[in-house]
Amino acid sequence: MDSLCKDHFLQRQYRKLDGGVLWSRNERNLDCTVTFQTHSILQRFMLHFELLQLDCNDHLYVYDGAHATAPPKADLSCRNTKQQVGALFTRSNFVTLKYVTDNWGTDANGFKLVITSVKDPKHGCKEFRCKQREFCVSADLTCDGVDHCADGSDEDTAALCPENGSGGSSETWMVVAGGTAVLLVLLIAALLCCYCRRRAPNRRTHLHLEQMASSNGAGKAVPSSPGSTTRLPGNWAHPAGPRGYRAARPGRLRARAQR
Repeated sequence: MDSLCKDHFLQRQYRKLDGGVLWSRNERNLDCTVTFQTHSILQRFMLHFELLQLDCNDHLYVYDGAHATAPPKADLSCRNTKQQVGALFTRSNFVTLKYVTDNWGTDANGFKLVITSVKDPKHGCKEFRCKQREFCVSADLTCDGVDHCADGSDEDTAALCPENGSGGSSETWMVVAGGTAVLLVLLIAALLCCYCRRRAPNRRTHLHLEQMASSNGAGKAVPSSPGSTTRLPGNWAHPAGPRGYRAARPGRLRARAQR
């Protein structure tokens, strides 16, 4: 609370917020006034305490409006408890807090105040709807560890925030592990497919050369006499095409015809 009460020009400005927590711990010699405003005129403020233990000479005034002039909506001191106060609702989209303390106190004195902008469902609810009170709060306020609805529905670990519970955590790990295994299998299959495709052209080329060589007699040996072999014409390194060597050299054919 003391950080909001510094004597500078921002102290006199309206602070817009969807929700927040205001702490005070044994702050002395304060005379501070702070005003908050909702983002929309259709909203209003709900205030509830998670801790309220003020000294009898300290007072927290809550005003329903933008100024600390009219009679306060609540005057809280040592006689008040959080159970007694409950939830406070403003009728306007402003709330003003005035905190006055003396120069004495203990470490136990202070308060923890949750301030939330709420909207009636009749004005249209596109955000999160609280269960018991059925008003709407910003979806950004869910699962943040603060009870903005004052009924715990925005922090429901079973339905709304499964990642905060043990069961949801184990299920999440199972999903992550399963997805990782599937990705690894797909990666291995893709690598094997690429390897096989790179080897297939080399095999086809080798077989094609062997077929061409055998069709032209390259490298074939036939017996001419007992104990000796005669190699048919052909070029193993450069096998002839389907029409043979002579068909591939028309110049020689014309020269022989002239002779």
